[in-house]
Amino acid sequence: MTAIPTPTTELSGWRHAYSGKVRDLYVPAETAEGATPERMLVVASDRVSAFDHVLSPGIPGKGELLTTLSLWWFDRLAGADGGRSIPNHLAASHQLTRGADGKANTADDVKSLIPDAVTGRAMVVKSLDMLPIECVVRGYLTGSGWAEYRENGTVCGIALPDGLSNGDRLPEPIYTPAYKAPLGEHDENISYERTVELVGAERAAELRELSLEIYARAAATAEAHGVILADTKFEFGLDGNGVLTLADEVLTSDSSRYWDAAAWASGTTPEERMASFDKQIVRDWLAANWPAPREGEPPALPADIVERTTVRYRELLERLTAA
Repeated sequence: MTAIPTPTTELSGWRHAYSGKVRDLYVPAETAEGATPERMLVVASDRVSAFDHVLSPGIPGKGELLTTLSLWWFDRLAGADGGRSIPNHLAASHQLTRGADGKANTADDVKSLIPDAVTGRAMVVKSLDMLPIECVVRGYLTGSGWAEYRENGTVCGIALPDGLSNGDRLPEPIYTPAYKAPLGEHDENISYERTVELVGAERAAELRELSLEIYARAAATAEAHGVILADTKFEFGLDGNGVLTLADEVLTSDSSRYWDAAAWASGTTPEERMASFDKQIVRDWLAANWPAPREGEPPALPADIVERTTVRYRELLERLTAA
């Protein structure tokens, strides 16, 4: 995997602790080494990755778009969509409040904790004991699932009906967990039974049920805006009281496949049906221009690929959050 650049910008009041492919994690500057901080700062960068490689250049404004969409979804899932409130990792005062105009706003005390250099692309969050499970829910047949289905009639070992085509809606959403591998290694699809071994039967069942509930609620919201949520992945942790808590990003165009509902219904080819609002443009270009085994440094993304990807990220945000 391409080396992930370490942020060089110092943030007042915060100390850099970790960087993933897209996000950078900071802890309060006064936090002792090895101590669990009371809160953390999660900063979404403009970096883009595909096939476990960080690519260059990044997607301008991507970090702010992802953060804005995550905050919007956390708000919806906290009850704004009419469903029950699902606990999330945002610091208590970071929860969105609604002004007289109905718009969601972040509390001033949290805004004061976010340095100007990362305004708009940072979240103040609670420390959690993160679970090593990536909770994937698939509502449509596509990607690696389509490849497996063509060969075995299954997706992650789950048998599906015969006769499905690429991009088809599944009879019902399926839960296909993965084990979160250490940074630089591939996540590993695992069976539900393996999740029981990893986190226990009660917690495994809770992860599955909550993931399917969130997917159903989000898919209904997306559909109301003319968008299909084909699949997505969630991460969860436990707070100090052992409460299962939704964390990291949620339902963004980096963690989910979104398609235009009208194009899906009228398209005559997989490309037309599954024109996505995510980084699929980047994946497709890289697959065509950097064949496997994809060793060494990946090629730089052309300007038109970067621009098209930026437009799709922004369009998804605008469509989902439109009144």
